[in-house]
Amino acid sequence: MIRVVMPAHLRTLAGVNGEVNLEVEGVVTRQAILDALEKRYPMLRGTIREHVSRERRPFLRFFVCGEDITHKSPDDPLPPEIASGAEPFYVIGAIAGG
Repeated sequence: MIRVVMPAHLRTLAGVNGEVNLEVEGVVTRQAILDALEKRYPMLRGTIREHVSRERRPFLRFFVCGEDITHKSPDDPLPPEIASGAEPFYVIGAIAGG
């Protein structure tokens, strides 16, 4: 079971409180987690990734085990701690401004 922590505005849109638990088949990657998240919560389609290109939306970052993986390949396998549910996969809203 994969644990996903999202910012408040995405939790509100999905109608959930706290973290989300997902099942991911096969190799656990960022792409696989986001596919499973959008399948379970279709209202999130287009909020985390663009509809057509499936590229990350601006001002969103992804963290695993304290590491920013935003600019790594979405098909890179994630650490076993994510796959086992010991550590959550974080979707974080980035802050801009001065």
